[in-house]
Order: sequence, then structure tokens, then C-alpha cells
Amino acid sequence: MGDFENLLAKAESGQLDTDEILILSRIKDTRLLMEVAARLRDEGHQTAVSYSRKVFIPLTHLCRDVCHYCTFAQVPRKLKAPYLTPEEVLKIAQDGAAAGCKEALFTLGDKPELRYKAARDGLKELKQESTLSYLRDMAQMVFDETGLFPHLNPGLMNADDFSELRKVSISMGIMLESSSMRLMEKGMPHYGSPDKIPERRFETMRLAGEAKVPFTSGILIGIGETRVERIESLLALREANSAFGHIQEIIIQNFRAKPDTLMANASEPDLNELLWTIALARIIFGPTMNIQAPPNLSPGALEQIVDSGINDWGGVSPVTPDFVNPEAPWPHLSTLAGETANAGKLLIERLAIYPDYAMDLDFWVDPELKPFVLQAIDGQGFARAESWAAGHTVLPPEGELARVTNLAKSQPLEELADLLEKTSLGVELNEAEIVRLFKTRGDEFTHVCQAADRLRRQVAGDEVTYCVNRNINYTNICYFKCQFCAFSKGKMSENLRGRPYDLSSEEIMRRTREAWDRGASEVCLQGGIHPEYTGKTYIDICHSIKQVVPEMHIHAFSPLEVWQGAHTLGIGIGEFLGQLREAGLGTLPGTAAEILDDEVRETLCPDKINTAQWLEVMETAHEQGFNTTATIMFGHMEEYKHVARHLLRIRNLQVKTGGFTEFVILPFIHMESPIYLKGRARKGPTFREAVLIHAISRLVLHPYFKNIQASWTKLSHDGVRACLQAGVNDLGGTLMNETITRAAGASHGQETSPEEMEEIIRSIGRVPRQRSTTYGEVSVIQKQKSYGASELKDPIYTSAIKYERKRSGNQKKQLYRNISSADIV
Repeated sequence: MGDFENLLAKAESGQLDTDEILILSRIKDTRLLMEVAARLRDEGHQTAVSYSRKVFIPLTHLCRDVCHYCTFAQVPRKLKAPYLTPEEVLKIAQDGAAAGCKEALFTLGDKPELRYKAARDGLKELKQESTLSYLRDMAQMVFDETGLFPHLNPGLMNADDFSELRKVSISMGIMLESSSMRLMEKGMPHYGSPDKIPERRFETMRLAGEAKVPFTSGILIGIGETRVERIESLLALREANSAFGHIQEIIIQNFRAKPDTLMANASEPDLNELLWTIALARIIFGPTMNIQAPPNLSPGALEQIVDSGINDWGGVSPVTPDFVNPEAPWPHLSTLAGETANAGKLLIERLAIYPDYAMDLDFWVDPELKPFVLQAIDGQGFARAESWAAGHTVLPPEGELARVTNLAKSQPLEELADLLEKTSLGVELNEAEIVRLFKTRGDEFTHVCQAADRLRRQVAGDEVTYCVNRNINYTNICYFKCQFCAFSKGKMSENLRGRPYDLSSEEIMRRTREAWDRGASEVCLQGGIHPEYTGKTYIDICHSIKQVVPEMHIHAFSPLEVWQGAHTLGIGIGEFLGQLREAGLGTLPGTAAEILDDEVRETLCPDKINTAQWLEVMETAHEQGFNTTATIMFGHMEEYKHVARHLLRIRNLQVKTGGFTEFVILPFIHMESPIYLKGRARKGPTFREAVLIHAISRLVLHPYFKNIQASWTKLSHDGVRACLQAGVNDLGGTLMNETITRAAGASHGQETSPEEMEEIIRSIGRVPRQRSTTYGEVSVIQKQKSYGASELKDPIYTSAIKYERKRSGNQKKQLYRNISSADIV
């Protein structure tokens, strides 16, 4: 047993070679293999077991092969027509879309026109050159008409076939079934089936890799192969994947005997054979490969199958039967979720393309399909299974809301428990560990949220703070081309709607006075980078505010404005900050951070200051005694690793300077954002991700940040309630005016009054406190004025026709005119 133990230990730490696998396969106790396989699976996939909600479209049952176990393939005389008509295809797809499916699985026989005249006549009637040309047209039609993503299983293909079919699908596949040529001999299951020659199938796999097609394959067990041949097949698949990394899943399918086939009386593999094979497949392919077993072929054994190392159930249809195994109905999704949960795992929906491939769409998916896949995935690449979006009025999903506060039904995996313990002690996590936290779902999500809330209670108590302030966005004219921004306007900006404006100093002063009279202790000023603004403009704005209300705290100018202002005056950042202080600037907002990683910024905001420059401005401000906030804007095109880097950079600067007052989390609002409308961004974070980042920020930034802030303008009142129970202790400002988030399409209003703020806070048993910008106390008089404040007067925006992209001759005659707030989104 000693050699076996050594090999089992090695299997958990690295890939075994062929001889080692063959030795390991001699272990008689399948449980030993399953234990190793399960640990490997947990390393790569944690608690997730995925599935694809699909509709099965059997384009044709004709096939030139005669596999002895198959009932899918039929002869022409048994079919009413050789091919489904376009109308029949579309009806199946529409039924699937109505049932919430995201995948259209096209299954068909291999080039039936090479064997049957009926197939050739059918194609002629359909005005098609071949079965594959018809497949291409039907896949395109299904995608165009229903939005379902096609997955194609058309058999052997050449390079041209892949080139054409890749344009209309996001994944394809071909089952190897077995690499044994012995199964091609007379009396064996693949006799008389030329497309089952292993060499030909491996050539198709190679061409798929060259064509950059996410590909599925696998083996069929119990059809006469030996265990050694089974292992050889898996090893051959591992080798086939080594050059391109394109095989996204390995299917272990157990043979089921079917009436009216040559193998109707053949013995089926028992459960031990299936579990043994799955465990060996996991050991052969390691922790990250997706190992799948169809759940409908092994009813009553699903928990054991999970325990053997799978992380995927394959496609499950709520609409159509399994046409390959019609005797085996799909389990109901609630049943599948329950049995998966009984095995300690969480059922998660994916697309036909697996998450790792969905996160690299530029490489793996046709450019015309990429925008649609982006809209359908979350930040990890799984299916986006909710209609909620940041800024939208759709209520948060009840299941995720409940998970924030409900008790978890299971204990966290040991490695997650260790991470949570480290954060409670203030130990810095590394990038990979933070990414692991972002992958938590189900009970793991609950554990992270509740760990963050315990830490919040420890460092901030039950007090929840907010600030009565007014946003003043002094101009929306900007010569930068940030791809996410729907606020900025002007000839050089990426805006798609709205009119450019530039507030007069009188209007800034009027709004400041009005805000003070309504109880505000702060005005927050930000705007576009106007091409005619210099550093003196920002200084003058501060003077204007202090002239009308000397006591008003000015929270203004992101690192981008500071950088640009200093540059226009030809002075250093420190000197310019000193001039702003003399003019009355109190603190700086940490906006323009977006994602502090240049890998993202070079696409998201290519002409903006880079990561090092943002950090330089903040560090300089802290050195001069300014407090600032720090922010993140996430949920667009970044990956979890980029968010992890952002958090670590913010943490490291805070360790050095201690100048950040709070960390502000800003979910991406997608609706009117140029980068989304161009098909280059996701729909913002999911609700789970939106809550989770607040919890993770609390954990990762501990003990250097006391205050974690959630944005009601982006998350809604219900959303921030959830975040308050996941590590958040601050709700930011009442705002009075809000234009940036609304310009992006958000619908949660411009102001949350002090009364509403305190109702939100008290509704979850917490204690509200109105604060100053720097978390001190506000005067009793200002606090009293803030309650029951009068309605705001309509703001006045000075329109800047000069910066509109294209206006009529009559409009160009008037350079500036006053416009109402209804003209500004």
C-alpha cells in the first residue's frame, strides 16, 4: 500500500505521468481515489457544481454511423422527415427561451448525406449544400430570434467547418467515447462507423484547438472497453488538450442499454465503475478541469457522484427530453439543487461556455457574439441569473438577501475558514486569497458577509453614519474619453445623450447657500475636465463658496482635477494643493480611481491618470494634512484579480499615510454607459457581487479602515440595508442633487433625506448619527435645519452650445443660454 499512498499524495500536489496513473488505477478501494479526487475538485472549484439550462434541438436523426448502442440515429423510413424544418427548430428554441434556457444544444448525426439519398433530397429541398451549412443557418436563426447561445455537436469537421460554425456558436464538442481501435473490430460497438475511428476524432479536436473553439469531449464507459483502455482514452484526451487548452470539459457518461439496439442485452457498468472512472478522470486532469457526469443517467446516486470529483452536471433541460438517452428523464432543477446541496455543494448555472473561457472572450469567442456573452455573465463567468442591476428599480433577489443574514447550513471549507480568521487578525491577504473570497456563493457567501459584520461591530459598533451634503457637478464638459462615463459631454467625450453645461459662479454660490439653509455641512464638487479650465478655475470655485458660506466644508476635486490643475499652472502637485487649501478646500474625494490597475485602465480610461499618478496625488495630499476618501468603481470589464490589486494598493497607502477617511464602493451603472452600449462591458455586478465587495473590503482593509461606505444611489435603499449587515457602517451623503449616476441610467433619485437615512438605519436595529465630512459632529443648528428641509429650487444650468457635437444654425447663434434641470439628465 506504500506505493499507492505515495502516488495518492503526489496526485494532490502535481500531475501524474502515464505509468503512475496506470499503477494508481490498480487500487481496489474506490473510496481512496474518490477522497483524493474530491480534494482536487475542491481546490479548483470550491463548493460550486455547475449546470447549463439548455434546450435540446435534434436537427436530424440521420447518421452515416451505426453505433451498436445508439437509438438517436434512425433510418429514413422511421422518420417523417430527414431534418427538422426551420419552423420546428424555432418553436423548440422559443419554448426553451420562455423556460429560461440559455443554451441551444444542436445534436445531429454525422454527415448523413454521405449515406442516405433521403438526406441529400432533404437538403436540396431546404436549399442547403450540406448538413453543416444547414446547421450554421439554424444556429444563426436561433441566436438571432431567441438569444439562446448555440452549442454544436456535429461530428467530424475540417478547418473550414470550424471557421464557419465558430461565427454562430460559443462552444462545440465531440465525444471521443474511446481511443481503443479494438472497439472498431467486427462484433464490437463501433464496427461499421467510420467517424468513430479515434485518429479522426482527435484530428477534429486538434482543429478545434487551432480554431480557438471552447470544446467538450469525454468517454462512454461500459461499451466493451477495459479499465486500462478507459485510462488510455483519458490520457489521450489530456494530451489532445495540452497544445491549446481548449477542451473545457470532460464528460464521463455511463452506457445505458436500450431496446432495439445490438447492445440491448449488454451489461451496464455498475455504480462503482462510474465512480472509479470519475475519480481517475479528476486525478488525471487535475483540479481545474471541468469533469461532468449526466445526472439523468444515475438517479439515486448523485451525492456519490459529487463525492467522486465532478464539478458539473452538464446541460439540463426543463423543456426537451434527452434525445440520446430518451429513457432517462432529466431531474427537476429543484431536485438537482437539493441533491447537490446534500453533497455539500451549491448548484450554479453557467452558459454553454465555461467560466474560465467566458472571462477571455477576445480569444475564445467570435467578436460578433462577445457583447451578448458579456451581458449574460457575472464577474466570474457564470451565468447572470437575475434581472437586478445596480441603479435599476428591480428589487434585489430574495435568495441573496436572505443569505446575508440567515444562518449558513454548512461550515466553510477549511481554507476559507483560515482566510476569514486571518482577516479578523488584520493579516494582509494576497491577491489569490482575495480572489478566493470573491468566488464565494451560497453558504460561503453568508460566512463572508457575517465575518465582515462581526468585524464591523468590533471596530465601529452599531452606529451608522451619514452626511448631509450637496453634490455640485460644476460642468459636464470633458475632453477625456473615459469609456464608462455617460455624464461627460462635449466634442471629445464619449457621451451619447444630454446637453453640455458649465455652471456659473453665481449658480454655484446659490446652490451652496441653499444647501446650507437646508442643513448641509458639506458641498461635494466634481465635474468633467473642461478644456478651458485651469488650476485657477478650481481655486476660484473654492473662493466663491467660502465667500457665500465661510463655514461650509468643501469636499472637492479628484486626483484627476488636481493633476490637471497643477499641470495647467506649471507647478507641482504639492504646491497646487497648498493653494487649494488657502482657497478653502477641506478634503478631497478619491474618485477617478475606477480600478487601480493599468491593465484595466488602458481600456477603461486610457487618457486618464494612471494608477501610480492617482496614488501619488493621494499620498501628496495626505502628506500635506488633507484627508481624502478612496473609491472603487467595479462590475464592468475588470476581473476579480483586478479588484484584489485595487484593494491591496489602497490598503498599502493607508498603512503608509493613514489619510483615507473611508472606502467608498461604487457599482458600475451600465444602462447608458458607452462601454456597455458598445458591447464591451458586463451589466454591472450581480447583487451577490455588489454586497460581497463591501464585505470583502471590510475584511481586507482591516484594521486600517474604520469606515466602509455603500452608495444608495446605485444600490437602492433595500440594497444598502443588506450591505449594512455585511460590513458597512456609513451611507455617505444625502446629496440633494445627483447627476452623474442618473446620467448612466440609475433610477434611485437625487436625494435621500436625513429622515429616510435614519429610517433605513433603524429598520435593521442600528443607531444613526449625522456626521461631518471627517466623521466629527455637526452643529446642533445645522442638524436641526436638515430635518424637514424645504423643497429645492430648480437648479439652473448654463448651457454651453460651443461644446455640443452638432447643432442647427439657429442654435449656434446663441453661445450660452439658461436651460432648466429637465434638460440635464
